[in-house]
Amino acid sequence: MNKTIDVLIFICVFLGLNALYAQATEKTYPFTSKEWTIQGDYELIQYDGKESLLFKEGGTAKLADVPFENGIIDYDLVVSPKRGFVGVKFRMQDDGNCEEFYIRMHQSGNPDATQYTPVFNGLAGWQLYHGENHSTAIAFKPDEWMHVRLAVFGDQMEIFVDDMEHPILHVYDLKRDEKRGYLGVYGSTTCHFANFKVTPLDTYTFKSPAKEKPKMAPGTIATWSVSEAFPVNKLTDSPTLPSDLQGALKWQNLKSDYTGIANLAKVAAKKGDANVVLAKVVIESDRDQVKELKFSYSDRARIYLNGTALYQGQRVFRSRDYRYLGTVGYFESVFLNLKKGRNEVLFAVAENFGGWGVMAKWVDAEGIQMVQ
Repeated sequence: MNKTIDVLIFICVFLGLNALYAQATEKTYPFTSKEWTIQGDYELIQYDGKESLLFKEGGTAKLADVPFENGIIDYDLVVSPKRGFVGVKFRMQDDGNCEEFYIRMHQSGNPDATQYTPVFNGLAGWQLYHGENHSTAIAFKPDEWMHVRLAVFGDQMEIFVDDMEHPILHVYDLKRDEKRGYLGVYGSTTCHFANFKVTPLDTYTFKSPAKEKPKMAPGTIATWSVSEAFPVNKLTDSPTLPSDLQGALKWQNLKSDYTGIANLAKVAAKKGDANVVLAKVVIESDRDQVKELKFSYSDRARIYLNGTALYQGQRVFRSRDYRYLGTVGYFESVFLNLKKGRNEVLFAVAENFGGWGVMAKWVDAEGIQMVQ
């Protein structure tokens, strides 16, 4: 009899603990809760049957005391068809360092209707991170509720919209280090959020096929020496680099992604008119020779070889036509007249918005050696 009672007690305790565990690991955060810090032009109203947070013309809301590293983020969303960006930030270390996913309702059906981007030092990088792993085409219905789910685990994420069995996007390479942070939502246009729920997870099986990260292309510049940010007027209009500039700046090494992109915002912060960095590589050439270097950058750049400017250009958003995005890729080349021995290739890169980066690779690296 006692054994039977003991078993019943064990079952009750077990079920009770499981119920408590479920309650502790799956929680909905009403926007009326004091756990949210909300800023902007907003209102808490009922919309189409749901209690919602309305951003009238943009705003932010943060769950600063809710830690999140791995798990599922669910929310319902309504977005107006006006141009704007509406999304979620997660693993937030502070307002300027996080992972981010958002939709562009005004680009519904286009390849850039969605966007995953890391944020470093306050700079999102959509001009650097586009296409596979970062964005996908999907047709949204404006001014109607949709259900969005982000399943985040390790260095991957799946995104679902309405259909919870088939992800619209598999991010197989989250760009920031895996680190616990807090959560937030935002909108730059009229939108409603409702039913925000968080489910932390200790394990997750992705529905998308496993994918290996591509390898870096041969000849890619894998490491750059990057200066702190400074105002562009320090470069002057001279075709030569000011002789005292490099020595006046602090420098850090920055590794390129396997794509070849070096995200300069990882090591430099844009502050006021200080929006230019120098990104440098030093090479040894076994003879006098001309080498082709393919490159890209965001948003403006000047290229120097051994202190003399060879190229100046800009890839600013909408600077060429109204749909010009300024996204990076190996679209341009410069031919470098290398001397035998030590050579210094230096990019001065200025940031406007949308991504601060540089990438470069040698078409033929025979006879040259990276010494940095």
